[in-house]
Amino acid sequence: MQLHELKRKNKNKTKKIIGRGGKRGTTSGRGTKGQKARAGRKLHPEIRDMIKKIPKLRGYRFGTVEPKAFPLNLYMIERTYSAGETVSPQTLVLKKVMTKSGGKFPEVKVLGSGSLTKKIIVAGCEVSASAREKIEKVGGEIK
Repeated sequence: MQLHELKRKNKNKTKKIIGRGGKRGTTSGRGTKGQKARAGRKLHPEIRDMIKKIPKLRGYRFGTVEPKAFPLNLYMIERTYSAGETVSPQTLVLKKVMTKSGGKFPEVKVLGSGSLTKKIIVAGCEVSASAREKIEKVGGEIK
């Protein structure tokens, strides 16, 4: 037996070509009408149905969502800062009280919960009325 005399055990399957004349009339063996009867027959993904049912966010009802300020109470400042230090978003990240979000320093609002005994400087933060009163009472300043 030579190499050129070798034969396959099973023959190649030939694809049945339909819709080219012959004895398969009208629907050419594809059933009737619609997406499954067409050439190519790519079914659209099911997720598209779900996406199309979700309403598009249009109109006055859907305003932009602004990120809320990070709440910082006075007792946290008392615990983490020493006298004369500056409280700012940068120093809060350095002391690991909060983290950056999206590579930016988040806004901070100082709230009046707790008591303060140290003189501190608050810079680059919003301050509530009660916190402002307690900080100024101790001798601290707000920039």
